[in-house]
Amino acid sequence: MRRLSSIFRNNPATQSAFCSFRNLLPALAFLSVTAVAHAQGSVDLSGATTLMNTFKTFALYAGAVICLGSMIFAGIRLMGGRFQEAIPGLFGALFGAAVIGWGTGWISSLTGQSM
Repeated sequence: MRRLSSIFRNNPATQSAFCSFRNLLPALAFLSVTAVAHAQGSVDLSGATTLMNTFKTFALYAGAVICLGSMIFAGIRLMGGRFQEAIPGLFGALFGAAVIGWGTGWISSLTGQSM
């Protein structure tokens, strides 16, 4: 084993070949992965569209529940005269509206569907 390592260490031709191989190794690994990726067939996304429609419906309902719950919370506080405690409820209602608007729009943009 020691003799084999001394052959590689002292021979400039084997050193340059080893360095060339070491430099080309990442490119060879990349090319082998791309060859496998090109061998794959087409991807069926019909299930993903159905799943995204489910997420969109959930975002609509969740935003409505958040908005309604926050408005009830804020309304009770406002009727009690505790205006400072009602502010978080009003921000919660804004958050619910954001979930309804931006959440469903973002989910629709992932699938390319129009609302």
